[in-house]
Amino acid sequence: MFNQVFIEKSCLSNLRAQNILNKLNKKDPIIIDDHESFFNKVKKPYLQKRDNLNLFIAEKKGRLVKEAPDAYGLDNGKHYYFIHAYNCIYECHYCYLQGYFHSPDIVLFVNYEDIGMNIKELCHNKNETYWFHAGEFSDSLALSHITDEIPYLYELFGPLKNAKLELRTKSANIKAILKQSPLENIITSFSLSPQSHLKQTEEKTPSLSTRLKAIKKLSDHGHPIGIHLDPIIFTENFKQEYEILAKELLEHLDSKLLQYISIGVVRFSKESFYQVKKNYPQSFFLAENMNTSFDGKIRYPRPMRMWILSQVKQILIQAGFPVEKVYLCMED
Repeated sequence: MFNQVFIEKSCLSNLRAQNILNKLNKKDPIIIDDHESFFNKVKKPYLQKRDNLNLFIAEKKGRLVKEAPDAYGLDNGKHYYFIHAYNCIYECHYCYLQGYFHSPDIVLFVNYEDIGMNIKELCHNKNETYWFHAGEFSDSLALSHITDEIPYLYELFGPLKNAKLELRTKSANIKAILKQSPLENIITSFSLSPQSHLKQTEEKTPSLSTRLKAIKKLSDHGHPIGIHLDPIIFTENFKQEYEILAKELLEHLDSKLLQYISIGVVRFSKESFYQVKKNYPQSFFLAENMNTSFDGKIRYPRPMRMWILSQVKQILIQAGFPVEKVYLCMED
């Protein structure tokens, strides 16, 4: 999977770091003082990840937990995301990380206790609900069999009754979760799109049927589930595609365990939009006119995207999903 593995000197005695090296069978990693001196310093083309991907094992410095932007999640508490990794092994054509980092290389942070301490400090008001999201800069489950962070997160959030954890993923790598007893405040949320969209825009990701089977397994074991129909990409037959998707989802999910469904259209920062056009100039989702929106993101004009979102929301309600569990993501 990785051409070279770099490890910070301070991580050499870290048991999690050693476990990662053992699982990758990397007995001679390159020892460095600081990953920031190597990662992201020299521009490495995003598409180079296809045949040259490196891994950095490091400690996260600075702010470990950050406040999430408005409309990031349900409007029932304060929302934060924590940074456990940089970059992703998948290759989604619309991925905003193309314009965020100067390198597609993976960074795994192993100082979980520091992140956990920061999370506990934030949950100071027992009358407030705090949401913590994993998967902002990297898929939260794709490498969980290597990082072994899932048991720690369940141990951390078990006693935090006023906190909720969302594990955002496009992966079907759920073995570590199935080994844990379900917790009401830990939600595994899957990003889904019609299979035809996945084939064209999400390279190396599990198929829709594979993700649906993972949802069913977790649901059958009592684990709370979240769904992100995001990004929704306009096509002439998108309504029919989402009608099929809604029906398939109902067949694989115990509605009692569904926590929410977020819906959002494809969107880009200016930097990522430039990189997307450069890396995937023939992508079908670039065919529609887009403009700069209220938050500086580039997306469909407001009348068009609100029509798209209202159509998908109506499809979900007609299929039987409760209206109160459907919310718009990243919209004013």
